[in-house]
Amino acid sequence: MATRQSIEDCIQKCEDAIRYAQEQYKSGMEQEHYHDEEYTNAMQKLEESVNDVRDLAHSANAQQREQLHRMRLQLQSLQNEMILLEHDPTVVGGKLH
Repeated sequence: MATRQSIEDCIQKCEDAIRYAQEQYKSGMEQEHYHDEEYTNAMQKLEESVNDVRDLAHSANAQQREQLHRMRLQLQSLQNEMILLEHDPTVVGGKLH
């Protein structure tokens, strides 16, 4: 079973990845630099966090799984937003055209 500390550590790592990705997303919208190293790094951190959450959920109790599930949804939502900003030609400066 996952320990409370391992869950807290994972959640903290996820929150850090989310903050970093949000900064890069905002920067990407403002400066329109969608393919830079920091943006890619932020997306990689989100993916690593999703994988960590998924792996930890296997050994978590029901309450911990629910907490991890909510975190995974946040991570994946931000991943999707970043992917759309990065690849959608109708998105210019973070706005649909």
